[in-house]
Amino acid sequence: MFTHMGGTWGKTQELATIKSGGIWYKKSFVYAVDARMFGDTAILLEDLDLRAVVGANEVTNPFMVTEVYKKQNGESKLAQLTFSHLLRPVKVNGDKN
Repeated sequence: MFTHMGGTWGKTQELATIKSGGIWYKKSFVYAVDARMFGDTAILLEDLDLRAVVGANEVTNPFMVTEVYKKQNGESKLAQLTFSHLLRPVKVNGDKN
């Protein structure tokens, strides 16, 4: 599952949105990463600014990204990806980065 500002949906819908040009993820500026293991489950937290083109508008938003991975048959599988919009201001400086 994928959770973002616009809602929650599966991998197929997110890839369709990207392929249709509805959103173009241009660049992420990562400020901190924290990884924790709980048995066969890994949780990653990433504090970042994400620059994207949505429709015809370029936007940069601050997010805390949460990734949950589950080990299955010796492989880590992404189970959940969540972009939580942060109240902090954007850290990246316009076109300088």
